Amino acid sequence: MKPKIKDVAKLAGVSPTTVSRVLNNRGYLSQEVRKKVAEAMKELNYVPNDLARSLFTQRTNLIGFIFPTTSNPFYGELIFHMENACFERGYKVLLCNSSNQPEKEEQYVEMLLRNQVDGIISGAHNLGIKAYQHSLPIIAIDRYLSETIPVVSSDNYQGGRLASELLVQKKCKRIIHINGSREMASPANKRRDAYEDVMKENGMEYKTYEIPVMGPAEKIINSLFDEEPDVDGIFASDDYLASRVIAEARRRNKSVPEQLKVVGYDGTSFVRDIFPELTTIQQPIVSIADKAVALLIEEIEGTLKKETEKEYVFPVQLIEGAST
Repeated sequence: MKPKIKDVAKLAGVSPTTVSRVLNNRGYLSQEVRKKVAEAMKELNYVPNDLARSLFTQRTNLIGFIFPTTSNPFYGELIFHMENACFERGYKVLLCNSSNQPEKEEQYVEMLLRNQVDGIISGAHNLGIKAYQHSLPIIAIDRYLSETIPVVSSDNYQGGRLASELLVQKKCKRIIHINGSREMASPANKRRDAYEDVMKENGMEYKTYEIPVMGPAEKIINSLFDEEPDVDGIFASDDYLASRVIAEARRRNKSVPEQLKVVGYDGTSFVRDIFPELTTIQQPIVSIADKAVALLIEEIEGTLKKETEKEYVFPVQLIEGAST
């Protein structure tokens, strides 16, 4: 039979109330009492009921993560660092993969609320989800979820300029951009704004191929090469797209970087390890992760100032490789 608090109390020679106070770290208790309770718990293999404890503390020490995919190297690395930051601060994580589906995302938000998470960090895509309007502390990563939810991101405009200006400096004449839909309320749209600004400043035509949220990237990339035979520079909005562009260029016997120069975006450790020749805009993923977690915990603990800014932007870095 599963041991209960009264069993621990009996073995430790204290009252059940004292055991409860030890578990919830409430009030003064001598080290001797704490040691007796700990030894009794260990002997009985007693595991505290976190749900019951949360009734006293008003906290579950759980944080929910909602992201569109865990297979993308950027999200994978970001989640890795955020989970570590949460763990170091005494929080555990519930990870939800929304698969870019509004219904799935909404169900996950509601599930996290039912499980009494203390807060949510979301990098998911979908707008208009009412559950995000809940009073629960929420931090967004690279997404505008509402006017009141703080957003943490890299300097997308700076990154877009660095990528586009590099391709201009490399004497590319026909530069194409690949990005997501402008309908997505995301700071990442600023990469496209910067690309268009650089093209205009240099008297060059600009064109962006949009990747649908649920659509296959390969189809769009194939269309780009079919419709733009003179393309000699491509700025892709993430490293995965950049790798697919290079693969398609090679399939068509278009050499990189001699005939086509390619710049990606993200610069994760994973991509840098397996594809070091890719020129990319590197996001400060550790800084973004740490800031998102720190802001959320400040909100949870009620220490986040009311007048705090709503957008936190970190500088990026151009990492030049053999693809340009």
